Parts: sequence; structure tokens; C-alpha cells
Amino acid sequence: MPYELIAILMFSTMMLMLFTGQRVFAAIGFVAVIAAILLWGERGGYDIGFSAIIKVMRWYPLLTLPMFVFMGYVLSESKIADDLYRMFHVWTGGMPGGLAMGTIGLMVLISAMNGLSVAGMAIGATIALPELLKRNYDKLMVTGVIQAGSSLGILVPPSVVLVLYAMIARQPVGQLWLAGAIPGLMMAALFIVYIAIRCRLNPKLGPTLSLEERDQITRAEKMRLLRAGLLPVGIFAVMMVPFVNGWTSLVESSAVGAIAAFLAAVAKRRMTWAVFETSVRQTLGITCMFMWIITAALAFGAVFDGLGAVRAIDDLFTDKLGLNPWVILILMQLSFILMGTFLDDTAMLVIVAPLYVPLVGALGFDLVWYGVLYTITCQIAYMTPPFGYNLFLMRAMAPPEIKLGDIYRSIIPFVFIMILALALVMIFPQIALWLPAQVYGL
Repeated sequence: MPYELIAILMFSTMMLMLFTGQRVFAAIGFVAVIAAILLWGERGGYDIGFSAIIKVMRWYPLLTLPMFVFMGYVLSESKIADDLYRMFHVWTGGMPGGLAMGTIGLMVLISAMNGLSVAGMAIGATIALPELLKRNYDKLMVTGVIQAGSSLGILVPPSVVLVLYAMIARQPVGQLWLAGAIPGLMMAALFIVYIAIRCRLNPKLGPTLSLEERDQITRAEKMRLLRAGLLPVGIFAVMMVPFVNGWTSLVESSAVGAIAAFLAAVAKRRMTWAVFETSVRQTLGITCMFMWIITAALAFGAVFDGLGAVRAIDDLFTDKLGLNPWVILILMQLSFILMGTFLDDTAMLVIVAPLYVPLVGALGFDLVWYGVLYTITCQIAYMTPPFGYNLFLMRAMAPPEIKLGDIYRSIIPFVFIMILALALVMIFPQIALWLPAQVYGL
């Protein structure tokens, strides 16, 4: 049987298993090991699976994953994030659309604390959304704000998705995080500019706090909330400044962040046994899930490398079809958006990474830059009907007055903003690559 046909059979079998509801790591790992056994015998199959496990166990930067996830859950479960939203509520409520703009700021900081989209969505839907609706904000706009803002969790460092990409693409995690920082902040700024313009043109979309309510907030109360709300910013600075200056390694910085978050919760007398147990359980579950997925992806990629599937696809696109490298890159991004209608970001990456990542390198593109493109495309896919990941998370958390049709319509302007951000990063790669170059002297 030709190797090209074997590669197609592997890919189609894996997709079929995913459609039947199998877990991502089980579907990918099963197909990889069975294909290896059929191709190279029992020894080959065992060696590939065992080699993938050893690579994961020896990948030292993976220790950052549980540290950052634990930090995020401690700050979330101890309600320190609630203080953060109250700060934005008080300081931005006097502007048209100010609370919506403050919600974007909240999402950026939640992203910097957790690295997952789900955390931002949960906090936004349970804390910010009811408050915004109570203040008579337009339900379509605020629903879109929370979905778009929460998607920043997979781009703004410390992004867990970029950790997974780093392992599969064999790229430095630190460079990928720094590469995602400016595009993430740029996208957040575009969201805020859009909200400001919309609410300036139509103040009814985002009413300001009443004069009576603003007068009730004393200057002392504002300063108290500012100190409480900026605590997570201080934790992030304590963690990242030593790393950026080269005083600590990435793993050491992640440990500093986790310890700082824990001590902050203790100092505020919010570190109860229930908070600690929930944070540890959630951290353990997410860490184990990602380790299994990475192991399965490495095994699958090893089989694809052995088959020469990447070289065959490169030859098909560039020689036989004569496509320009940029056309191939755009087609790859479109395929991510299509897959995002029924898969999450992790599944998308481990399914196509064995093909796309080597192909991107063969076409002459920077793999760190492509990691940012992939992540932004995942953000778009998260919010693309009919089965975008964030759409259904919002439907599960939103109050009854927000219908599924409202959720679909709310994301339209924000998807266009994300597409604009994606285009800017594609046209001007230095938006992503400038900060890693400055820090690492590349």
C-alpha cells in the first residue's frame, strides 16, 4: 500500500473516532500506535509510544503548565478576580461603554493569570454579564464583549495552548509567550476602540453610571479598590519581570507566580481548605489531560514523519499544484476555522500539527510567528457558528433572556476585528517577533 494512502487512512480513521465522541488523546494515540505496529511490527509500535512518553517526561518547560494553571485557579477560587472587576467597575463606569471596556481589561488580566479561555468565560459570564445587563447595557454588545475577551486567554501569556504548540513544534515556550503578548494586547485595544466608538455614536448601548452612584463612591474607596484590583497585576509582575530580565528561568518564574498567588490568598484570608482542594484538583485534571494529549500527538507525528507524508504534501502543493507559499498558508488558516466549528483548539492542533508545522518550516516561515497565527485563528474558530466552542460555553452560562440567536449575532463585529488582527500579524510579522527578538537578542 502506498505511504500516501496509509497517511490518508490514518487521518480519516482518527477523524471518525473523534466524531464518535472518543477522547482526543485516545483517538490520536490509538491510531498512532496501531499504525506503527502494522508498519514496523510490535517493537516499532512499542518504541514509538514509549519514546513519546519519555520525551514528555524529559521536557522540563512542561513544569510551567501546572504552576500557571494552579495560579489561575487560586486567584479565581479565592475571589481575588472579583476585586479586579469591582476596580474596573468604579474607575471606568463614568464613560459611555466604560464597564464594557473595563470588562475587556478584566479579561486581559484574567488571561495573564490563567492561560485558558474557559476561566475568562466563567468569570465574565458570572460576574460581569449580570452587572452589565443590570446597568441596561445592550445585551448583544456585552455578550460579544465577554466571548471575545475570554478568547484572549489562549493568546496572552502564559497561554496554555502555546505551551502545547511549543512541545509539538519544538519551539521555545518563552519566545512563543512573548510573541503572543503584543498581538494579544493589540487585539484587546481594538476591542476597546470598537466599544468606545459604538457607545460614542449610540450612548444607549453602554450607559454611564448615574451621578448619584458615582457620588457615593469616595476617593478613599476608589484607592482601596485600586490597590485590591491591582494585586493580580503585582503577582504577574513579580513573576514575569525576573524572567524577562534573565534572572530566573521560565520554570522558576512559574513557581514564583504560583507561590505569590497562594500567599496573596493567604494574606487576604481567603485560602480556605475548599479553595485549596478545588485549585489542586482542577490543576491536576488539566495537567494530566494535556500530558496525555502531547504524548499522543508526538506518537502520531513520529508515524507521519516515518511515512514521509509531510514531504508528499509539500510536493503536492508547491510542485504539482504550483501554489504560492502564502496561498498555502492562508488555506491552512481557513482549514483551522473550519475545524473550529466542531473541535476545540487542542484537538485541532494535535490533528494537523504533524502535517502543518513541518510544512510551514519547509515553506520558509518562522514557526514562532506561525504559532501566533494559529492561536489567533483558534480564537476566530472559537466564535464561528454553528458549533464554535465559546458560543456554547456562553449559552450554558448566560441568563435565560439571552437566546442562542443573540449569542450568534453578538460575535459578528468581534470576529471581523479578530480577522483584522490576524491580517495585521500576517502582513507585519514583527508585531509578533519584535518582543522575543529584543528579550532573547535574536
